[in-house]
Amino acid sequence: MKETDKNITFQKRKKRREYFEASLMKMGMELEAVRSVVDEKLLFVKVHMPWDMLCTYAEVLHIKLPIQPNDLSTTSSPFNFLSCITKHFYPSEDLIAKETEYFTAPFEKDRLEYFYVKDRDLFFTPSMRSRMAYYILSRAPYEVQENIKKFGVTKLLDGGVYKAAYPLHDVSGGEEWDECPNERYLLYNEWAHPKSFYKMQPLDLIRKYYGEKIGIYFAWLGFYTAMLALAAIVGLGCFIYGYTTQETSTWSKEVCDPLIGGNIVMCPQCDKECTYWRLNSTCESSKKLCIFDNYGTLVFAVFMAIWVTVFLEFWKRYQAELEYDWDTVEFLEQEEQPRPEYEAKCNHTRINPVTRVRKILSSHSLYGDSISDPSNSCVCAYVQIVLILASVVAIIVYRLAVFFSFSTRLQSDLKELEPFKEYVTAQMATSVTASIISFVVIMVLNILYERVAIWITDFELPRTKTDYENSLTLKMFLFQFVNYYSSCFYIAFAKGKVVGYPGQPVYLLGKYRNEECDPGGCLIELTTQLTVIMGGKAIWNNIQEVLWMKNLIFRYCTRVGSEKVIPRWEQDYQLQPIGKLGLFYEYLEMVIQFGFVTLFVASFPLAPVLALVNNLFEIRVDAWKILTQFRRMVPEKAQDIGAWQPILQGVAILAVASNAMIIAFTSDMIPRLVYYWSFSVYPYGDHSSHTMQGYINNTLSVFDIQDFSNKIHAVSLSYCRYRDFRYPPGHHRQYEYSIYYWHVIAAKMAFIIVVEHIVYLTKFVLSYVIPDVPYTVREQIKREKYLSQVILHETNLKLVTKRLKPVADKIHKHNEDKEEEMMDLNF
Repeated sequence: MKETDKNITFQKRKKRREYFEASLMKMGMELEAVRSVVDEKLLFVKVHMPWDMLCTYAEVLHIKLPIQPNDLSTTSSPFNFLSCITKHFYPSEDLIAKETEYFTAPFEKDRLEYFYVKDRDLFFTPSMRSRMAYYILSRAPYEVQENIKKFGVTKLLDGGVYKAAYPLHDVSGGEEWDECPNERYLLYNEWAHPKSFYKMQPLDLIRKYYGEKIGIYFAWLGFYTAMLALAAIVGLGCFIYGYTTQETSTWSKEVCDPLIGGNIVMCPQCDKECTYWRLNSTCESSKKLCIFDNYGTLVFAVFMAIWVTVFLEFWKRYQAELEYDWDTVEFLEQEEQPRPEYEAKCNHTRINPVTRVRKILSSHSLYGDSISDPSNSCVCAYVQIVLILASVVAIIVYRLAVFFSFSTRLQSDLKELEPFKEYVTAQMATSVTASIISFVVIMVLNILYERVAIWITDFELPRTKTDYENSLTLKMFLFQFVNYYSSCFYIAFAKGKVVGYPGQPVYLLGKYRNEECDPGGCLIELTTQLTVIMGGKAIWNNIQEVLWMKNLIFRYCTRVGSEKVIPRWEQDYQLQPIGKLGLFYEYLEMVIQFGFVTLFVASFPLAPVLALVNNLFEIRVDAWKILTQFRRMVPEKAQDIGAWQPILQGVAILAVASNAMIIAFTSDMIPRLVYYWSFSVYPYGDHSSHTMQGYINNTLSVFDIQDFSNKIHAVSLSYCRYRDFRYPPGHHRQYEYSIYYWHVIAAKMAFIIVVEHIVYLTKFVLSYVIPDVPYTVREQIKREKYLSQVILHETNLKLVTKRLKPVADKIHKHNEDKEEEMMDLNF
């Protein structure tokens, strides 16, 4: 029975394959079958496109090709400040010559004489040829059932009819590169090789070899990395400032002083297991907090808000230049075709209200260009977000339970490790372990969310590939945003904010007493969380990169086991296949990193430094992978970075509010400023001049231990201190918020409003001052359109002349005959 089923499946696949290949030849393709030299059961079918077919489909796809060299002089823009710095780091022009700039126009076969054709073999670039070939492969039919055609090589790959379909690399990777220099060799030597880590990327060559979509990704990544260098320098300076001033901080010295911090007894932070503790036990953590919670951090947060605006505005200008140089200015409106998966489920047409051209649609397409009810997708998305929030709550419960355990046992367990005892506190141990567990949960949930997001998008069935990727991008980023950042938002804006006071604490789920922050604030815990997640994510990504080494081992074993010369197409088959989503995950990784760099930079100024170092490796590793480990990708056109652009803009807007609120509510900067300017001097303070002395004593409230409801903490002490701004016992408003609290709240709100308005106004001014499209590009676009109109006019004029020539000749001959008759009559 199994043999019969196998035979039926084999015959079915063979029939589909033969029909498909016959369809390709009928469409004009040239096919050549070659048997494998390693596995005799494996057969390779090489696909060729003759010149006439290339011209036909170049016109179908509206591919823009050169009409004449660019005759406009390029002027340097005052905004291109990066080019002055980076021009010394470009690859040598002796190896990778600068490409000649041309004016281009959509190709038309009948007007071939107007295009700049020097060599037919070089007129269409390899990426153009591959894109046209894949367009045909995606639309060639392979079966007809009940008058319904099934088509597309994608379906055949999914059904096992073919094992792979891919364009060929220039040459096989390895020693042959030195013997046969080519574009792949130049890219490897000047781009992917570690020795070229400091060089700028040869973007024109990348685009020529891989297409615009790959080129725009590496252009964006390179631009982002270059801009990170400035942020990294400022962030490193801020960190060095904090590190050098940690020993001179007045409030930190008061915490560590045995006569001040040593005499302050703090209230227990839990109900039963916790004990009283002295403030100077947090001496080391208070010093570390000074590194990140200082006035330099405030300056850096404002700087990053301006930096992210400058980055996005200059990227839009740079992207506009690439759109023109790479002929993608009008791509989306003219060229993108429906996906084969969409066409396969469509059975009627609708007239496009703009172009008045019929467009294929599904019979139940009631929601635009996708066929599913969007409410179904929303429900699934909400379920996933609720699951993420549930995991965050679980981590919070873990933090509460473990903190109580560490509070009672940690110091006794570390009795023998005396050098570490003063550094390892219950709060620090809880924060680190919770951050690690949170990171593991994030990685696990990412796998689940990825599959759910892809399933939802497939169910929606978007019309074009761009629509598909944009829909998937929004879903994946929404999941990843909540997954990665929810724990950070909890520490920054929720932890320690609703804890009550020792006599009346607030409980989570009616059982667990809410966490309190360190006397210096929760900023150091937020820094720890960011360090663990960013560092863990970088380590995890590097582990994944190392796993690609298995491909090298496989290729080495194959070569050792065979003495035959393996042809190029077979060596490419041994490479890893590129995923259907291409560089989607590379974009996602960088955008999540962008969020860490911008949203929480006020708590971790070293984030741009870590991101810069990671990206310098990321560019070369990605380049090495796609050149040596992956089969050549099918080239695709892309006008911009797609849905990632509005996502970046949204993150940039949110970053301003996020950092302002971190400084206001997470750090202790505003309370310190309020004390320095108001409460250290008359009428609230006893000092004659503004000072930070007495800050710690002034910001810790007093609690009478007799007011504990359970009386479990009864000791010989009369009072203990806790972090809050409340009136002391005996006051007619005891344990209510003091005037200091309302001053601090007013200052925090004023700070947020002022900083947000200043930064947003600056962002608006910069956005207005920096035009999205450079002046030179606008002039070149106008010149190109003019030349296209001239060519169109001349062609139409020649066509009219050609059609009217016989009529004109006939009229001319008729007039000559009349003149001859008149002359005869005169005689």
